[in-house]
Amino acid sequence: GSQILSALQTIPQKPTIYAIARRELPSVALNTKPVIESDSTSWPNKLRSLEPTPEVFISALGTTRAQAGSLDAQRAIDYDLNLALAKAAKDSGTRTYVLISSAAVSAKSRFPYSKMKGELEDAVKALEFPHTIIIKPGLLVGSRQDTRVAEATLRTVAKGLGSISKGWLTDWWAQDVDVIGRAAVAAALECSEGKREEGLWIVGQADIVRMGSRR
Repeated sequence: GSQILSALQTIPQKPTIYAIARRELPSVALNTKPVIESDSTSWPNKLRSLEPTPEVFISALGTTRAQAGSLDAQRAIDYDLNLALAKAAKDSGTRTYVLISSAAVSAKSRFPYSKMKGELEDAVKALEFPHTIIIKPGLLVGSRQDTRVAEATLRTVAKGLGSISKGWLTDWWAQDVDVIGRAAVAAALECSEGKREEGLWIVGQADIVRMGSRR
């Protein structure tokens, strides 16, 4: 989420940015208005109360089973809260919804994480925002606080390959979180500026790299 906020704060048009978070943000631009609430169950109502209604809503909300304590607790955040926020955004009149999801997820998967992410994608598609954007990166590389041991090892390999090959060995299976953040914002801007037809837009790994690598 911090990478998306950083990308939003560099937009030349300086739109008003509402950042919903549990704790105070370390630093924000003058056009950013933090909405700090430790009780995340109240976030959908906080979103509904924003004036003016945000034209774009971007969700990078997610946790790990280890952080949450159980699969059910993880689902309460990754699926239930995400969907509640999406519904609140739709009810409020938001036109462009952006979800940071993951590659190769499916509601029919036998794996709980993949199944949950796939179910969320299907649920937000059914809300039928004028613009629904689903960002589907591969392995996330870069600085993250919720790193799991196995993923940390793969990220180290990905970083090493990326530095050796200038990206071409990793771009197809691992993307830097800063690149993903810039791609999400770039996709949202294309829709809000009328450069994309209304409907569903799946942004895969190649497009993430193309859009997120722009400076």
